[in-house]
Amino acid sequence: MGKLSKNEKAPDFKLLDQDGNYVSLSDFKGEKVFLYFYPRANTPGCTTQSCNVQEALPDFSDLKVKVLGISPDTPDKQKKFADKYDLKFPLLCDVEKTAAEDFGVWGEKKMYGKVSMGIIRSSFLIDEDGNIQETWYKVSPKDTVPKVMEILQ
Repeated sequence: MGKLSKNEKAPDFKLLDQDGNYVSLSDFKGEKVFLYFYPRANTPGCTTQSCNVQEALPDFSDLKVKVLGISPDTPDKQKKFADKYDLKFPLLCDVEKTAAEDFGVWGEKKMYGKVSMGIIRSSFLIDEDGNIQETWYKVSPKDTVPKVMEILQ
């Protein structure tokens, strides 16, 4: 699937979180959701990104925005990541990469001249009706929170 656009309906998903609970986007109907995809738990960029999101969690809460992180990691890996960095929001496990494909974030990546398939670090702001309010494809780990806060405030 291609990239999603503003005002488009966000694809629903049902994924396990780090605690083994199923979470669906439709669970958050009536609430704003900040959703970000990251390539792999416990890697430098993903750690920076997730810790920045955790640090901003009080601001997201004040703005009544729920936060969800998604990667292709297993619940065990997500749990270790959450525990190690004291992450207090759901980290969802898209092992089959179906949500990543639906959101247009699974694709070709180049690193050090090598081409491979993987998660293209991206984030989405989803409104109370489940529509895409804003997208950030190929967002840098350090820019993830500032970009969404720019829209929210």
